Amino acid sequence: MVGLPCTGKTTTARRLESERRALRLTKDEWMKALYGPDNPASASDVIEGRLIEIGLRALELGTDVVIDFGLWGRDERSALRQAAGDLGATVEMRYVELTSEEQRRRRDRRQADAPHTTWPMSDDQLEAWAAAIEVPTPGELDGSEPVGDPPEGFSTWAAWRRHRWPPSVG
Repeated sequence: MVGLPCTGKTTTARRLESERRALRLTKDEWMKALYGPDNPASASDVIEGRLIEIGLRALELGTDVVIDFGLWGRDERSALRQAAGDLGATVEMRYVELTSEEQRRRRDRRQADAPHTTWPMSDDQLEAWAAAIEVPTPGELDGSEPVGDPPEGFSTWAAWRRHRWPPSVG
């Protein structure tokens, strides 16, 4: 799943989980369970990494997996595409987007109806995140675009993945 907060990623992920009998790994659910109202950035990366490792193991065992976090960066998506491909799995990337007005409306409704499932998000944060996301290319979405080489300084995507998603809070 690729997309900004409040665009429908988890709703789509839940539908895919049900339709495909897949393992859904939703970072926000783990962050809420472990940290409640806090949302520490250092723990976020570690939780994402642990969920990715669980997802890769599930793929090895033949179970479909839905990774439900934003995956805003192309490098993140490339690393996961490569890891899944190395296991012989097929990747189906879903990009969920909405107008900023609808995103804000959903944010406001979520804050009012289910504040225990989310964190406060300001309009300024939503704007900054919209400017930060690297929107997937059509080739990423349909799988026709090659993954390419890892960023400079990393010999493999696995090495980049271990750097991006550390194994523990340090």
